[in-house]
Amino acid sequence: MTGGRMADKKQLARQFIEAIPHARELGMTLTELGDGSAQIVMPYDEKLIGDPETGVIHGGAVSALMDTCCGAAVMSHPAAPGGTATIDLRIDYMRAATPGQSIVTRATCHHMTRNVAFVRAVAMDDDQDNPVATAVGAFTVESKF
Repeated sequence: MTGGRMADKKQLARQFIEAIPHARELGMTLTELGDGSAQIVMPYDEKLIGDPETGVIHGGAVSALMDTCCGAAVMSHPAAPGGTATIDLRIDYMRAATPGQSIVTRATCHHMTRNVAFVRAVAMDDDQDNPVATAVGAFTVESKF
């Protein structure tokens, strides 16, 4: 794929991810987009708290962040011709995210067939050595954006 075509594809992927209503509502910001990799930050927000006693972000918000980041990684892969949708996503929660801290998810599309892309992701707060959650997933490989 030529440099110009890849740059256009990454811009389309960025616009698509940033236009997703739940991504906007959760405050997600796409901070990195590479050849099959992505990073999205979700800032701490009181409206996302799942347990008012502890101030911990709800697991559903973390799940949405990881799913969105995985999709961005697939869309930015050089072999992906277009959009994507989640087929399967397994998330293992390791610990509660620290209240008051942003959550950063990094995802990598590590293998792609004609119809399915395979992705790994990790979600972290400020403690980069102690993940909040990890994920593995399978995503569709669609023919067009």
